[in-house]
Amino acid sequence: MSITSSKRDAQASQAGASGESSQEANTPSQRASANANGDAGTNANGNAGTNANGNADINASANANGDAGTNANGNAGTNAAATTSHSVASSPIRSRPLAASIVLFGGLIALVLGLFLSINLGAANISFQVVWEAIFRFNPELTDHQIIRELRLPRVLGGAMVGASFAVAGAIMQGMTRNPLADSGLLGINSGAGFMLAVCFAFFPGMPFMTLILFSFLGAALGAGLVYGIGALAKGGLSPARLILAGAALSALLSALAEGIALYFKIGQDLAFWYAGGVAGTRWEQLQVMAPWVAVALVVGIMISRSVTMLSLGEDIARGLGQRTQLVKAVCAVVVLILAGSAVAVVGAVGFVGLIIPHLTRKLVGVDYRWIIPCSAILGALLVIFADIGARMVNPPEETPVGALIALIGVPFFLYLARKERREL
Repeated sequence: MSITSSKRDAQASQAGASGESSQEANTPSQRASANANGDAGTNANGNAGTNANGNADINASANANGDAGTNANGNAGTNAAATTSHSVASSPIRSRPLAASIVLFGGLIALVLGLFLSINLGAANISFQVVWEAIFRFNPELTDHQIIRELRLPRVLGGAMVGASFAVAGAIMQGMTRNPLADSGLLGINSGAGFMLAVCFAFFPGMPFMTLILFSFLGAALGAGLVYGIGALAKGGLSPARLILAGAALSALLSALAEGIALYFKIGQDLAFWYAGGVAGTRWEQLQVMAPWVAVALVVGIMISRSVTMLSLGEDIARGLGQRTQLVKAVCAVVVLILAGSAVAVVGAVGFVGLIIPHLTRKLVGVDYRWIIPCSAILGALLVIFADIGARMVNPPEETPVGALIALIGVPFFLYLARKERREL
């Protein structure tokens, strides 16, 4: 017995020194399990160890390289979501901070120049010096000062806010839905808001603008809900093609209903601004109501920009990275409805801003929405301001609708994107 015991002790010490598989005296059929790197034996740090009953178990997450290991029953398994999330988190999202900074600062300078240029141009020839004096040393007795303060200044500020609103709404929609063709004008949001404006003008004439903008939000939500509902009814669920087709059909329906209401109740003149889409009729009263809504929505949009970036990578990846995807989508939807609804209530159906600008911004600054959203706001404001300047120069002293001028750029761009996405269409 003593000789046998000494042999066993020698074998045990020899196995412990070499770090290879060890046997238990009473259960010779059991083998020690291999760790995640394929080396047999028990790790000294306690990653895999033998429990009180003599059964070996390995913690799969203990591997230093993050590889999947063997579970307690000896069955190998890999957590796909964790592996994908780890790879996404470890690889930086492509962005260009230097280019984004140039776009922001250069865009702000161009925006200031555009503001002064837009105020200076018009039926009345007014010099830059008079513009400067009207802004900083206003004299109500001078006609030029009154023209600048009461007509041109609210017009250009309204154009800037509208352009920023449409552009940011389009960027958030494209990131949230991963749909490169997403735009408030193409998905029925603008048409829904316009239809609700027609209802308000017909049945509630003289409604304050504060109440009118709330009904515009409601109409935008109605349009978006119907478009997504119709698109979801198709077999295979939502796709970029189905959303665009549903948006086009619903936009035509709501526009026809709005025109029918305008003809029946003889309010076509009141809705003329919405049909054309322009900033000429913008007044300070409208901006005072619109500005707080737009400012809050833009700030919230910037705050959720990181979550939008995660959603743009895919909902499964965003969920694996700890994002509450349903909550983020709900907040995004509210922001989009506020931005699009308030913009439509002020200037009407100006489309394609939310389609063109986000794509241009992504080309410039990358796919990080922490840069895309603020840069889209600047570039969207620039687009509407210079489109308004161009609309006044096409056929002076008459004015071409801003919506028609932007559509000249937007329609070819939309066709280009549709052709690019032809496999999905």
